[in-house]
Amino acid sequence: MRSRDFSSWIWGDALSLLEHAERLHRQLLRAGPADAPHWEPPVDIIETATAVMVYVALPGVPSDTLVVAFDPGGITVSGARPMPCAANARIHRFEIPYGRFRRRIALPLHALEPESSTLADGCLVLTLNKVREAP
Repeated sequence: MRSRDFSSWIWGDALSLLEHAERLHRQLLRAGPADAPHWEPPVDIIETATAVMVYVALPGVPSDTLVVAFDPGGITVSGARPMPCAANARIHRFEIPYGRFRRRIALPLHALEPESSTLADGCLVLTLNKVREAP
């Protein structure tokens, strides 16, 4: 192995460790009250001719912890994902965010009407029909 290959390997490992440390810092060391949300789930928004579907990725989140709130400026999804292990367990990798979450999704709800919401396969799907304007 040439020395340049070795140094690029070390550099790659160092960058990977820094990235991991930053992720842990964002998840675990966030300042604020204990009940403040600590993470935001990813969201996809898909529009068709008649509706808007909002997909919120929430694997491992029990449905009884979910709160969906509608207001004129959009939707807020909040809840909590419980830790999957006992307090005395040894964690080898910690990449999935746990604890309280909140995600604000700005949408023009004056033009949309909530139709349904389902939680299936780790995804919350909110369907909002487009409001038809009177001719």
